[in-house]
Amino acid sequence: MRLNAKQIELYTGGQPLVEALDPSAIMTGISWDSRECEPGWLFVALEGERVDGHDFVDDVLRKGAKGVLVTHGLPEATYSLAREMGACIIEVSNTQSAIADLAREWRKVLRGRVIAITGSVGKTTTKNLVRDVLATRYSVVATRANQNNELGVPKTLLAAEPETQAIVVEMGMRGRGQIAELCRLVRPDWGVVTNIGESHIELLGSVLAIAQAKAELLAALPDRLGRAFVNGGDEWSPTLVDEARLVAREVPWVEYGVSRGAHLPHIWVENERLDEEGRPSFTLCAQGFADAEAQGNAALGGEIADDALTTPLFPLPDADRPIERCACVVGLRGQHNMANACAAAAVGRAMGIPLDEIARALHEAVAESGRAEVLTTREGVIVMHDAYNANPDSMRASLKTFCALPVTGRRIAVLGDMGELGEYARACHESIGAFAARLPLDELVCVGELARFIADGARAAGMDGGKIIEKAGVADVLAHLEGGLDAGDAVLVKASHFMGLERVVEGLVS
Repeated sequence: MRLNAKQIELYTGGQPLVEALDPSAIMTGISWDSRECEPGWLFVALEGERVDGHDFVDDVLRKGAKGVLVTHGLPEATYSLAREMGACIIEVSNTQSAIADLAREWRKVLRGRVIAITGSVGKTTTKNLVRDVLATRYSVVATRANQNNELGVPKTLLAAEPETQAIVVEMGMRGRGQIAELCRLVRPDWGVVTNIGESHIELLGSVLAIAQAKAELLAALPDRLGRAFVNGGDEWSPTLVDEARLVAREVPWVEYGVSRGAHLPHIWVENERLDEEGRPSFTLCAQGFADAEAQGNAALGGEIADDALTTPLFPLPDADRPIERCACVVGLRGQHNMANACAAAAVGRAMGIPLDEIARALHEAVAESGRAEVLTTREGVIVMHDAYNANPDSMRASLKTFCALPVTGRRIAVLGDMGELGEYARACHESIGAFAARLPLDELVCVGELARFIADGARAAGMDGGKIIEKAGVADVLAHLEGGLDAGDAVLVKASHFMGLERVVEGLVS
């Protein structure tokens, strides 16, 4: 972001309460968290349920913020401090809307390719993998962590510079129309959908409705100039293509996926297996990207060429083209990360990055905290920390990954409630219990009100009742595990974030 006070006033419709000492001074960052606001940044005073950003204006001014957005007047002492620091204070009608207004205008100056990613499961991991792959050849800005909502998405755009070559934006949703609204702000050039699952079914009512909502990303891609990337192994991908009218709008799409069936995907894997650490190992295969490398090489060492957005970087799948192959071991654990890696490889290959460089970037990938992160306690107990979030698809994937880890002792799965399932909550939790009953678990610890249905499902599927433990919360789980773990044992911790089961991990590894 490079905006001065006058531009910020113009773009937000704001009125100055305190004029900047130097109206042409550029603000180079934006934050609504006073703890992370840096000198020269713009601070946005958001009013939350528990915290009001207006209470921290003096703090950020003393830290060197050069501008502040507020929704109402402040004490005269604050105005005096702003004048002393040479900062501006601008009043707007709605500070959250003002962030979107700034991002909308800043998007107009971004010359790089904007790649948006959504999906029911794996969008944060795929975003990170796409970022890592593209960073081998291009300057990249990507969504931090999973800041994929109406605040995080504009913040990602504002973090980019005009010369940034690739902007990777993760998009979440809670209902119909939200991705479409984010797309009106982001105006993506390319769009990736990882998969369609049961996440958000409480609000949308059916998996079909979820697919239709996710298709809003592909529908927002520009006619003829846009590029779509869909998971050929997901049964809902044809629905995405149809809902987004890709054929009628002449928007080419790349299919990626783990298997290569009757169709001819651009990216797929062969000889797949999990190595001794549970990491996907396979031969990464690509076909149909022969024209991409010359275009990609032309862009190396500088800005993406002006015509890069209008030049098709990949032809349709063609059986006559040679197949590229490269050995690959992904740095992340879990079979499900094969598909995420394929998505990143498809985007990277379409940007002209050679397959061996893509494989190297995938191998060097590192898991984010709380996402299939494997830790070891001082006592030699393995802890798989996957408590950042959960839905039925990710819960099953996490259990499979956990059971593939090399473990010499007992396997204990600590599973908590999954949110946003509505009337499907009981059935979804019971299905996870039935799934867990078929796995080599020595103990299943179910935490929370909904997790009791996991226990019910496991019993009904024939799991030994002595292996099933029901607990109310974190303290109960830690009390149960304390002193009962030996070196070589392994514990999986998985639940939706609101359950706070990361505290179980903290208790075990501290």
